[in-house]
Amino acid sequence: MPEEVLFKFEREMNQADIADYLRAVADNLESGEDLTIEAGGESVTMSPPARPTFEIKAERETSSSGGAGELSIEFELEWDENGDRSSGELNIE
Repeated sequence: MPEEVLFKFEREMNQADIADYLRAVADNLESGEDLTIEAGGESVTMSPPARPTFEIKAERETSSSGGAGELSIEFELEWDENGDRSSGELNIE
């Protein structure tokens, strides 16, 4: 299925600021409110269902030149536009 990017933001920032953004997302999810994301004059509002699919991915991207690679942790909420979708359990320790 083709992908259409509705909003993209990428910037280096300190851990405390990142935690503040993640907390704001968590607060909106917990209260069932829409999520509005804004930056640089662009914005998108999304309405996650009560049970979206939650994905966490840890990756290592290696350099083709053999130099230092890049590590990442990605958090993703996903749902069908026309309905809910859910799957297994997750534990984080």
